[in-house]
Amino acid sequence: MKTIIFSRAAYRDFEALSADIQAQIDATLDAYAMFGRGDVKHLGGRNAHRLRSGRYRILFAEDEVTILAIYIGKRETTTYLRH
Repeated sequence: MKTIIFSRAAYRDFEALSADIQAQIDATLDAYAMFGRGDVKHLGGRNAHRLRSGRYRILFAEDEVTILAIYIGKRETTTYLRH
């Protein structure tokens, strides 16, 4: 299992969400960290990926042992432009 780390901005994004959405995102991150399952796509032009969790997106970078969550928020037209 990989260790999940939140950037300061991602932690603030996460804390601003309702408890049920937080649980959904936790479950999605855990499934990816433990089993490599999830709707993941590499983001071209940068060393980052996106993980889809319902209407929410988690932008992250990873190495062999850690997943660094960079941004968590609803899918909008500006989601990928800002981060």
